Amino acid sequence: MDDLDEKLLSALAADSSTSTSRLARRFKVARSTVQARIERLERSGIIAGYTVRLGNVVLAKRIRATVLLQIEPRSGPNVLQRLKATPEVEVAHTTTGRVDLILQIAAETTQDLDRVLDQIGAFPGVRSSESLIQLSTRIDRAI
Repeated sequence: MDDLDEKLLSALAADSSTSTSRLARRFKVARSTVQARIERLERSGIIAGYTVRLGNVVLAKRIRATVLLQIEPRSGPNVLQRLKATPEVEVAHTTTGRVDLILQIAAETTQDLDRVLDQIGAFPGVRSSESLIQLSTRIDRAI
């Protein structure tokens, strides 16, 4: 990857709907060059796909929490299977340290959040959970 590839990735990460013509003008290269570079980045797996990033209007209506889970030894696959079937679970990361999984969950109301937290805590194999309700976002560099 060279400087142009890096610039294209950065621009597309900020707004994946930016047209190749606009990118070409912005970086002072031919539109066909931009198109070829993007296609190469897609083929190589550097660009894995495009998505919609929800705006603050939608996000403000959801209550988010980070959940730290400790699970029993060898129960990870069963717990993950149940988490996959729980639509409020947006992301699950395995980790090292005192917890085994870090979850990102979102719910419409505090009652929904409470229900989901109780449900997750009752999964067979979950030893303990700690919930951290997110109040506001100060930095978000996620793509």
